Amino acid sequence: MNDLLIHLLKLQALEFNESSEKKTEEKMAELRAKIPPPILAHYARLAARGKKGVALVRNQVCTGCHMRLPIGTINTLMQGQDVQLCDTCGRYLFLEERVIQTPPAETGPKPDSKPAKKQRKPKAVASAAA
Repeated sequence: MNDLLIHLLKLQALEFNESSEKKTEEKMAELRAKIPPPILAHYARLAARGKKGVALVRNQVCTGCHMRLPIGTINTLMQGQDVQLCDTCGRYLFLEERVIQTPPAETGPKPDSKPAKKQRKPKAVASAAA
């Protein structure tokens, strides 16, 4: 399913770039051949209205309509089992893959953020001599 969405993204990039080169038309025809007709028809309806057919998902939000997506939709996208549509705008959803960055390794002991407390001397208590 991820390959299908990647083909849709490439097609969208070529269509909205508005270049009229011969190679671009050939690439678009190749990509359309790789996409199933029902999905391509839905994408074409959106494109005919001037809308992009694929929207990225960032922080559980559709970047096409800026509406929060249900967690079930996000879960299905993460598993890559099925193609999902946004319930609000009707665009195909593509989960943006994050690159996990590891924090730099610490080279030495962590410096204390608080200075050490000074110990106080007990106050002399004046005892009453009887």
